[in-house]
Amino acid sequence: MRQMQGQSRTPAPAQAPAMFMTRKETGAPRLKVYALGGLEEIGRNCTVIEMGDDIVIVDMGLMFPEEGMPGIDYIIPDISPLRGKEKNIRGVIITHGHYDHIGAIPHLMPKLGWPVLYTAPLSAGIIKKRQEEYGNVQQLKIQIVKSADSRIQLGRHFVFEPFHINHNITDAFGAAIHTPYGTVIITGDFKFDLDPIPPDMPADPLRLAAFGQKGVLLLLSDSTSAEQPGRQISESIVSEEMLGIVSKHQGRIIVGTFASLLTRVQQLITIAEKTGRKVLLLGRSMQSNVEISHKLGYMKFKPGTIIDEQDLKHVNHDKLIIVCTGAQGEKNAALMRIANREHRSIRLEDGDMVIFSSSVIPGNERTVQSLKDTLIRQGAKVVHYANMDVHAGGHAKQEELKEMIMLTKPKYFMPAHGNLFLRHAHANLAEEIGIPVDHIFMPDNGQIVEFDEKANGVVTKDKYPIEYIMVDGLGVGDVSHVVLRDRLQLATDGMFVVICTLEHRTGKLIGSPDIISRGFVYIKDARELVEKARARVKKILHDSDRRSPAFEEYTKNKIRDDIGQFLWTATKRRPMVLPVIIEV
Repeated sequence: MRQMQGQSRTPAPAQAPAMFMTRKETGAPRLKVYALGGLEEIGRNCTVIEMGDDIVIVDMGLMFPEEGMPGIDYIIPDISPLRGKEKNIRGVIITHGHYDHIGAIPHLMPKLGWPVLYTAPLSAGIIKKRQEEYGNVQQLKIQIVKSADSRIQLGRHFVFEPFHINHNITDAFGAAIHTPYGTVIITGDFKFDLDPIPPDMPADPLRLAAFGQKGVLLLLSDSTSAEQPGRQISESIVSEEMLGIVSKHQGRIIVGTFASLLTRVQQLITIAEKTGRKVLLLGRSMQSNVEISHKLGYMKFKPGTIIDEQDLKHVNHDKLIIVCTGAQGEKNAALMRIANREHRSIRLEDGDMVIFSSSVIPGNERTVQSLKDTLIRQGAKVVHYANMDVHAGGHAKQEELKEMIMLTKPKYFMPAHGNLFLRHAHANLAEEIGIPVDHIFMPDNGQIVEFDEKANGVVTKDKYPIEYIMVDGLGVGDVSHVVLRDRLQLATDGMFVVICTLEHRTGKLIGSPDIISRGFVYIKDARELVEKARARVKKILHDSDRRSPAFEEYTKNKIRDDIGQFLWTATKRRPMVLPVIIEV
């Protein structure tokens, strides 16, 4: 069976680069690989490679909240396993600039002592811009790497070598970490595109094959699209389809996409210039990313192609493309505000075409469908990737995933970047093309994969307790599962507040208990229920011993339990009962 725990067979050792100590060296430390996120969910990608006193971290991303997480902005990796080891961190490698790989940097880097970030120019620009919002951008230490020729020593045991891959953001790379026991390859998010949009270039299969020839100990590969057969379509096909749509449509075109999908934005700008249209960018993050990309020379457009909102009145609808954020139905994003008629400048009209140029993030299906319905009710024509080639995903499908495995020829294989279902689908592909089943590792977040001095690997029983670290406004980690449970109870069953005012000296009730209902019953329509609850509270107070030192705690618990049971019996609902005792 696949290794979730247990021992592996003993294959021939993988080849180690010459710059390292030999495996025969006495007391050689074991190589450990474990994830702080990204093995049980889509997002919060963060992988740790540890050997002796050397630690390297690959990516530091966020995850968007799931259903059942009201009020949560996002979730970040749990770095508690690194506590006390901060001085051993030789570097943080960032494979590309998407938030599921960079989003936790502002929260985690200060706690880790600001180790050096190794990343590409565009990713560095996006990271710096986001860090400005947190006021400590000057403390970032970033070393720019190029995937063509970089080879960087990280501590005594590791050498980092980036390699170019295709994704749907410029400057993405995979990370090869050379160790004394062989090379660990982390693909990052990738696909193979033979005809990408410049300045991107096709991935180099010969480079990947060279890693395989020298000896890959472990391959961690992107599992996001592992259940989808075939290959991703090329970005050039998307360009052709988009050009045809824009050329034929006589009205205004609104395109919803990700703020970081800069290849798509460049395609739309180029198409606008070919068809005589202007482009309006909506969404602060998109405008910021385009500005960064343009300054670095990754994005090119003619002066006057991109206009500001105040110039809209001078542009006819059939000469305009609006590119905006919000294709996932985010409540404050530009496309959602347009759909809800809340945008200050844009109102939907008959003849408008709305193109969803993005795939739907798992969990957002219902929200996105509701957004499409709202747009159609207002007269818009809606186009999305399921009925036209208006989006190419950034993640390898099954044939590309097999190709990555066959090129790199890993001794051990570990599906990464996906929930358990997707990782199992990826594991099945690896098994189909000849990876021994006991060389396929399926650990959980926090579970350690370990290699000994003979380069034999195993998923150990050692497991760090990885928790969800939730960000809520300015709070990081202060919202626990108990708080979420309370929020869900409030959202599901409402709140029933009982306020009792007591005379301080005698402990007698002053007046009648006040009762407030929020989200449970409407007081005016439930007078009988409320009066019965009030009578029960009076009896509890009358029967309680005011002289007891535990009077207040006992009374609150008694009210909570008794009234809770009464309301359940009467309504078959369990609101949160909040007793409040005030002494005057």
